[in-house]
Amino acid sequence: MVLFASIFFYSWGAPLFIFVILGTTFIDFHLVKLMYAARRNSVRRLLLVLSVSMNLGLLFYFKYAFFAIDNLNVLLHLAGAHNILWQKVALPIGISFFTFESLTYVVDVYRGVHAPLNKFWNYQLYIILFPKLIAGPIVRYHDIADQIEGRFESESVDKVLSGLYRFIIGLSKKIIIANALGAYADLAFSWGNTLTFGDAWIGILCYTFQIYFDFSGYSDMAIGILRMIGFEIGENFNQPYTANSITDFWRRWHISLGQWMRNYLYIPLGGNQVSSKWRLYFNLWVVFLASGLWHGASWNFVIWGAYHGFWLVMERAFLLKFYERLWNPVRAVITFFIVVIGWVFFRADTLPGAVAYLHRLFTFDTFRIFETNNDLIYGMILAGIFSFMGLMASGRRLISFFYTGQYSNKAAVVLGIACLALLIFDIGAIATKAFNPFIYFRF
Repeated sequence: MVLFASIFFYSWGAPLFIFVILGTTFIDFHLVKLMYAARRNSVRRLLLVLSVSMNLGLLFYFKYAFFAIDNLNVLLHLAGAHNILWQKVALPIGISFFTFESLTYVVDVYRGVHAPLNKFWNYQLYIILFPKLIAGPIVRYHDIADQIEGRFESESVDKVLSGLYRFIIGLSKKIIIANALGAYADLAFSWGNTLTFGDAWIGILCYTFQIYFDFSGYSDMAIGILRMIGFEIGENFNQPYTANSITDFWRRWHISLGQWMRNYLYIPLGGNQVSSKWRLYFNLWVVFLASGLWHGASWNFVIWGAYHGFWLVMERAFLLKFYERLWNPVRAVITFFIVVIGWVFFRADTLPGAVAYLHRLFTFDTFRIFETNNDLIYGMILAGIFSFMGLMASGRRLISFFYTGQYSNKAAVVLGIACLALLIFDIGAIATKAFNPFIYFRF
């Protein structure tokens, strides 16, 4: 039933691309099954390469081919040669997410971490499972394999209720905070040279909170729905804006992507177990360049990844030792500032646009800000509270209460009433305001 719902869900938004997923899952399932049964290592490696090449090939064709040809044409133009004609194709929704999950399946089976699934429909369910299909979290195969057939044994009313609460909290993050602040971020990034110093800072702070509450809200919704239908997956965010270093930030932000990059790219490159610090720095750079490019075929994303890679290298080289001398809140402020500056490259449509916006941030001319209203004021207040409450012990206890999914009868009633009120408000906002998709839908 869940599989049919997932196929319908994806077909509703991308009716043609559903055949791409159905076709690749069919081929992948049988390639991995043959690989698992093969006795010769050479055959196993060949089938591994075929599966990985197919998945990465599709990702490259749909997401990166036009970007690669476009940049190649720049070089050809400089050399006086003719351009290569290439038609830009539509991007299948969620291709970055389900490609990475397909890769985890074949690699986990190849490494012997977990046996392959016996039934094709179960493998297809793993890939197409609708709550996490479009924008994650990225669920590694060995973390969910045993739940695909055994999830019915752990179903309970408590899990359904806690999943429902989690879904509503995530939806409210998106509707009440992310959408409100996103309107001002869009305004700021569309103003160009007329943007003042104050406008620029309000705009990038709005985007900083927008992307967090937008993406963590979607993750909460996905985790909540999965819990309601019998699946338990790991958290994708852990108060990232309270991080005291960029290293710590990446332990807290988009956790599932960080774990994927660590297990399937960083460790195979040698990870920390390398002969020189320069090789370690190289490995970090490669991982974060790949992380940036994973988000989109644009130099802005590449530079955003390189920017974070730079700070990670600096921390490994000497900054972490320097940070140890500082008061923890000061470290958090420094880290937050670094992250905010990085979001300029992530949000700007073009590289010149990002450079121009950075210039406005440090022009120090006028602190006039564009007209505010209650949406902006309340959105910023709520964003600040819920982003930094983890710095206090009472805040951490409150977060644990909401996300553990274990409530007393009294707490369940109180939380149920609060979530019902939030849901009514969210539905009203959705019905009366313009459509505002999740940011990570385009990745």
